[in-house]
Amino acid sequence: MTEAAFFDLDKTIIAKSSTLAFSGRLYKAGMLGRRTLLRAAMGQLMYLIFGADEESLDRAREAMLSLTKGWDRAEVERIVEEALEEVVAPLVYAEALFLIDEHVREGRRVFIVSASPEEVVRPLARYIGVPDVIATRARVDEHGKYTGEVDLYAYGPAKAEAVRAVADAEGISLAESYAYSDSVTDLPMLESVGHPHAINPERELREIAEKRSWPILEFRRRVSLAKRLTQPVPLISGATVAAVIGAVIAWAIIRKKRDQA
Repeated sequence: MTEAAFFDLDKTIIAKSSTLAFSGRLYKAGMLGRRTLLRAAMGQLMYLIFGADEESLDRAREAMLSLTKGWDRAEVERIVEEALEEVVAPLVYAEALFLIDEHVREGRRVFIVSASPEEVVRPLARYIGVPDVIATRARVDEHGKYTGEVDLYAYGPAKAEAVRAVADAEGISLAESYAYSDSVTDLPMLESVGHPHAINPERELREIAEKRSWPILEFRRRVSLAKRLTQPVPLISGATVAAVIGAVIAWAIIRKKRDQA
């Protein structure tokens, strides 16, 4: 059986909510009103400060489904792809890219697993060089318009179930696989693999990770990326390598000092 590494997206690979990151572009395209945009900005601030619990994420999901009902999926995908370079490039953690590259070099498949919509996650994953994603799938009608319903909400236990389903279908050994997340809502996914890791963990997940002796990693260094949508390129190259190496060295020094303290 093969091995894999499953990465949460928000605050694990990128520094903010992937869905909220594109709210400004949706506003410019006339798909969001000013009041909705302000609420999104406030929601992002609260997310960064306090994290996201199950109740708040459920409310956000219902609000998003209601808001996007009738939107054209192809138009959303176009807006996301056009905005990737500007919106996502400054948000990616160098340490995450380094880990992804290491797993690829070790022959593991890498998946980005996110509660954000596929229309956001898939182009973003492709942008950073990850072909496989598990993400929320909103239902569309025969005209490609969102119905306000969802076929898969890749969150909490459902995210873990989706990971297990992919592992069964693809012959992946979860006992030999890795998972990374910042949120306690991803505890079912972390518990489903043999090598769970807490990344920038919120308080509750940190306590669990410490109690279970799971590795706790702090990602801080953001790195700008060369555009990846036009042609395949090495996952980490050129100036990015230097930035990643610098970040990893600094990270290792900090970890060593903490261990010696």
